[in-house]
Amino acid sequence: MAAAAQPIPNSQTQKRKLEKSKLLGKAGGGPGASLCVRTSSRSARAMNRSSQPLFSGAHTGVPPTYEMLKEEHEVAVLGAPQTAAPVTTTVINIRSETSVPDHIVWSLFNTIFLNVCCLGFVAFAYSVKSRDRKMVGDVTGAQSYASTAKCLNIWALILGLLLTIVFIIICATGSVMIFQSVSEVAKGYGGY
Repeated sequence: MAAAAQPIPNSQTQKRKLEKSKLLGKAGGGPGASLCVRTSSRSARAMNRSSQPLFSGAHTGVPPTYEMLKEEHEVAVLGAPQTAAPVTTTVINIRSETSVPDHIVWSLFNTIFLNVCCLGFVAFAYSVKSRDRKMVGDVTGAQSYASTAKCLNIWALILGLLLTIVFIIICATGSVMIFQSVSEVAKGYGGY
């Protein structure tokens, strides 16, 4: 079949009407004429790679509409999206083992308030070492330093609480003894 020369449209509306008439089969010889779609070699390769048929309505039993034909024509002419760069993927593995508690807040509290025999300060140093090991990715080293810091914090807390209780007992008994001695002295001066 020889292709008839088509007039070149000079406005957008004439161009759309020409595309519509080509898609509906009215361009070359009536309703029985075949539809000819020009494609570049790149878009033809893209169409061959895709698994969708050119006219999806022909396979489903539903006649294709103008919008469906227009979209399929645009895909056929433009081709599949082509990118120059290959697709890369990034995988980030986040392990749950890395959540080792370093007890740094507890160590800081013991350093400030219950620093008996400098145990709170030493526990704080081990907590900082544990945090550093965790940041590097050494989970076993971080766990080792964290367990040492926890042990030191427990001892600092126990000794600090015991010394605080002993101090309260000494102050209470001392104040009672001072009160008794002052009352005896007052009785002694009052008896003469």
